[in-house]
Amino acid sequence: QVQLVESGGGLVQAGGSLRLSCEASGRTSSISAMGWFRQAPGKEREFVASKAKSGGVPTYLDPVKGRFTISVDSVQNIVYLQLNNLNPEDTAVYYCAATSRFINWRTESGFDFWGQGTPVTVYS
Repeated sequence: QVQLVESGGGLVQAGGSLRLSCEASGRTSSISAMGWFRQAPGKEREFVASKAKSGGVPTYLDPVKGRFTISVDSVQNIVYLQLNNLNPEDTAVYYCAATSRFINWRTESGFDFWGQGTPVTVYS
């Protein structure tokens, strides 16, 4: 099993930035990729970004391209999500996810382990 603990969410004004962190523990050697999803009020959870633990090109949800950056520290088993130029539409609970699979890194079904979520609220 893998345990994930997120941190870094909060309240920020539109145009501001936040950095989310997620530390993995347990059977971290089994992790092939890590990612972030989010769930806005009244909406379904959606993919935000993912990246292989070993490196490589990350994948992003189109509306966050150029504003969000995912990075993975494979030694410390931490995944980060840098959120820049935030807007109110980014308000959501952000969830960290990890997987031992090698496909479907843009879907919930592609991830095996989930954190509890950290809220991000953007006000205008």
